[in-house]
Amino acid sequence: MAGKVYLVGAGPGDARLITIKGKECIEKADVVVYDRLASPRLLRWMKPGAEKVYVGKLPDRHTMKQEQINQLLVDFALEGKTVVRLKGGDPTIFGRVGEEAELLYRHGIMYEIVPGITSAISVPAYAGIPVTHRDHASSLSIITGHESPEKLDRMIQWDKVTHATGTLIFMMGVAKIGYISHQLMKHGRPPETPVALIRWGTRAEQDTLTGTLADIEDRVMAADFQPPAVIVVGEVVLQREHLKWAERLPLFGKRILVTRARSQASSLVSQIEELGGEPYEFPVIETVMPSKGEGLAGIQEALDKLATYDWVFFTSVNGVEFFFRHLKEHGRDIRSLASARIVAVGPATADALGNYGIYAEVIKERYQAEGLIDAYGPELQPGQRVLLPRGDLARRWLPEKLMEMGLHVTEAVIYENVLCGEDDDELLKLLQDGGIHAVTFTSSSTVTNLLKVLKGMGVAEPADLLKDSTIACIGPLTAQTAEEAGLHVSLLAEEATVDSLVKALCVWNENDPRRLTP
Repeated sequence: MAGKVYLVGAGPGDARLITIKGKECIEKADVVVYDRLASPRLLRWMKPGAEKVYVGKLPDRHTMKQEQINQLLVDFALEGKTVVRLKGGDPTIFGRVGEEAELLYRHGIMYEIVPGITSAISVPAYAGIPVTHRDHASSLSIITGHESPEKLDRMIQWDKVTHATGTLIFMMGVAKIGYISHQLMKHGRPPETPVALIRWGTRAEQDTLTGTLADIEDRVMAADFQPPAVIVVGEVVLQREHLKWAERLPLFGKRILVTRARSQASSLVSQIEELGGEPYEFPVIETVMPSKGEGLAGIQEALDKLATYDWVFFTSVNGVEFFFRHLKEHGRDIRSLASARIVAVGPATADALGNYGIYAEVIKERYQAEGLIDAYGPELQPGQRVLLPRGDLARRWLPEKLMEMGLHVTEAVIYENVLCGEDDDELLKLLQDGGIHAVTFTSSSTVTNLLKVLKGMGVAEPADLLKDSTIACIGPLTAQTAEEAGLHVSLLAEEATVDSLVKALCVWNENDPRRLTP
């Protein structure tokens, strides 16, 4: 039985601008066929084992001819697979979806067209240009600008198009900007008509060039302004001076690599997005329940003695989450800890405990083991019993210090850190081309694991590959690990929290001399 093909519009570039239905299609696909205008971040929603096929086109070469792409969709569907053809913007606007759908129809293959947000309106919006305005333009035209001048003349009636609408949108016409502007002036548009070109709109590389019909070609050549870009012609371009909202965001123009476990990355990712940056998620560590018999026996023993502890020290959010998972699995009651003082190292750990109705004492300075001893040293008495729920890679400093002070310490290794991170050609290309502007590390293990994963992808000297990216660390111990690995740490959060790390990134971008002036 034949499968089904979804012809999906991926939106203009920002992965969040895909439709809910488009995301659902990706999640159930057996095969995703995509091009360079579809954000690679969308592929993270693919189910395990699904196949991805790149058929993108570059200005100087075609990876695969359109006829071959059409046939590829048919072949996959005839194998009984659910196929997503992921296309930048909206598939019906210069997306050649008609050709793909027609061949599917001729072969009796079921298909759906899933509309997307077209770059014709969204890219100008991200540059602060509304394509219509009550005072300036009540209509717009969307025109291809990608063809040769001869073909443009056959397809476009310049005498009619020039004055047809208040706003003219030309798609993919950077190389023909001189010819386009000349034709518009020739047929009556004033030379002083405002023009804007927006390159890679909604992405970290977004760049906008403005001028007039009379001078825009010279400006494009002087700036070496390269495609892909959307061209806007009309008075609405003047709105940009007041409405360029995206460029005013603190992390605009920066693509930031997030290496922490996906289960923990949501706060960092959402803050980067909210502040105008583009997060690139590449988790190199995952936290899992212990699998070894010895470790499980240790957990059982620690839970059997819950009522005997004087102190419980939670040093991480993971420690909290996995502790309560073990409590549930073993049928234990948190009231067994009624006589213990529960302490959280840092506000994030305290918040995690609060989610379970535990309002712990909080270390408010130095969110690490040393800060715990600084705060509670005089109250820690020989003979007291301490429970340390922690991961397998936690430092030995704290339990050894507590035992040195005469306390009885029970370490419960309640979760394990495992290396993850599949081959990612897109990430390698971005690193090689300087497209990853900052790399964030939230633990020492994310440092060592990223370098291991890059080495596994064939990178002989991973530290050298990261030398053009700003290295940002959440705390001094993580920074020390990075420096020892040969990385130059440029940013260190004032406090060992995600909020503080994001604040450091914002200050860094604000002071970047390459940052576009808002």
